[in-house]
Amino acid sequence: MIVLSTIRDCLDALLHPSARQDVLARARHRAFIAPRLLGSLTAFAAFPVYLALHGAPTALGVAAFAWLIAPILLSWFLSRTGRYEEACCLSSLAFAGLIMTLASSTGGIGSFAAIWLVVVPVEAALSASRRVVAFASALALICVGLLIAFGHFELLPVLDVSPHMRAILTAFGVAAATLYAGGLAFGTELLARTSASLLYVEEDRYRLLAQNMSDVISRHHRNGAVRFISPAAEALLGTPTSGLLGFGLFDRVHVADRPAYLTALADAACRGDAQSVEFRLKRDAVCGCEAGRVNQVNFIWVEMRCRPLETVFSQTTEAEVVAVMRDVTERKNQEHALDLARTAAERADASKTRFLATMSHELRTPLNAIIGFSELIMQEDALMLNAARRKEYAQLINDSGQHLLSVVNGILDMSKMESGNFEIMPEPFAPRAALVNCCNLLALKARESGIDLVTRAADDLPVMIGDPRAFKQIVLNLVSNAVKFTERGGKVTVSAAVEGARLLVRIADTGVGITADDLKRIGDPFFQAGKTYQRRHEGTGLGLSIVKSLVALHGGELAVQSKVDEGTVVTVALPLTPQPSQPGSNITTLALPSRSAMPEQAPQVKRSA
Repeated sequence: MIVLSTIRDCLDALLHPSARQDVLARARHRAFIAPRLLGSLTAFAAFPVYLALHGAPTALGVAAFAWLIAPILLSWFLSRTGRYEEACCLSSLAFAGLIMTLASSTGGIGSFAAIWLVVVPVEAALSASRRVVAFASALALICVGLLIAFGHFELLPVLDVSPHMRAILTAFGVAAATLYAGGLAFGTELLARTSASLLYVEEDRYRLLAQNMSDVISRHHRNGAVRFISPAAEALLGTPTSGLLGFGLFDRVHVADRPAYLTALADAACRGDAQSVEFRLKRDAVCGCEAGRVNQVNFIWVEMRCRPLETVFSQTTEAEVVAVMRDVTERKNQEHALDLARTAAERADASKTRFLATMSHELRTPLNAIIGFSELIMQEDALMLNAARRKEYAQLINDSGQHLLSVVNGILDMSKMESGNFEIMPEPFAPRAALVNCCNLLALKARESGIDLVTRAADDLPVMIGDPRAFKQIVLNLVSNAVKFTERGGKVTVSAAVEGARLLVRIADTGVGITADDLKRIGDPFFQAGKTYQRRHEGTGLGLSIVKSLVALHGGELAVQSKVDEGTVVTVALPLTPQPSQPGSNITTLALPSRSAMPEQAPQVKRSA
């Protein structure tokens, strides 16, 4: 074994670098070089023995020995150039030339050496090249034709050999040719076995790759039918690969993504270029439970890259596509999260813009009044202001300061609520008294605006536990908004009732209403219905946002119904006993039905925690 390994290493050192990279090419080159080197070295070793036994060789003997040494040159040519087919052709030419020379010298076509011409194409078969075999076969036939022609025209030397000796030489030639052909057949079988083992190794390598890689490899017809799919699909989709063959995979593609899926396969098959597409696939997830195993179906995002399949050895002419699919659900989720973050950032930027636009008006107006009327009072001697006028200016300054203080307090309260630092002080209080008090405070403003303010609260409303200051702020903000956005001659109705363990406060007006687009954004800080620069009513846009936060702090719910030019209904549901605040939005918005279809009692609306 050590000797064979050493010989193999020596032969590998003689190979051309291009043959060392391919195992099969390396085996063929070794099979070509080894017997020729062995034969040439044997001829070298036998030449001194020939000289000792027969003396100086004749010209024919020298030519024969020279021809036996020629394979060394062929081995050198192959090791330097790596041209295997050319080396095989030269070897066939040298072998046929040697046989031709011996046959011409020993009787022509009837010589014992002529039978060796059959071995020439057999030796060429080791090359596994049709061109080399065709060249060797044609060369052997040409040699046969020349020998027949030389014999016919008596161009060959006449040998005086007895029939008995001729028979012995013929038998020797046939036996030697048979043994040599047997060796060639053994070499051919060895190369075939090597090729088969390499094929098995390559198949095992690809099978191992297909079974252990996370990406799914599939082979498709241009219409989407699957002809092969790797075992990784079972882990990806939670179903056996047998159920994905044919149109099994297509049936799992999301209905909305099927056109893109089929278009990518068709384009890859027809245009001949690579295509890429992303689509959703249905995945079966099996979970265990006490009652048994339950199949849960969900969709995952996959990316498929496909290209036309080159079917060189296939007898079919149908276009096929090979595709590689991988799970990109996590990337899609990240993209969705980035989109949400981008939307949130855009909303924050819009909120900042609304804040600046609102504050530039709400702060500048009272400040201008304070500065202007204070300057007038400072110049009362020059302007000769009387006491009544000074009192009027002082009242205007006070009103502007109070308005400015309410704006600042609203901003501070909203900031505390958003940062989680706003605390409520729960205590028992009578909601009816607080509700009536708030309505009385706004009754004067309603009468001045020509609006009918109606309060409907049962006398037997139970005592509830909550922050009375926050409750009053909720009612004042909602009722003042209703009065503000109701035209002269309209009506605002404030009612309260108990439903189960909750107190329902309902404020309904017949005002201008809110559009469907603005209704979706009700409760956002600094948001006001209508365009910011075209609004007809003053305000910071914090009223309903503060109400929403205060209701959430009490664990309550807020529902808003509205329709343009018909009015708005706001319903607040507060628990009679303290409840923990729920995360997320606690506001529901719905379009208000027509005024003729509105019932007198509180409407039933969808509520969200």
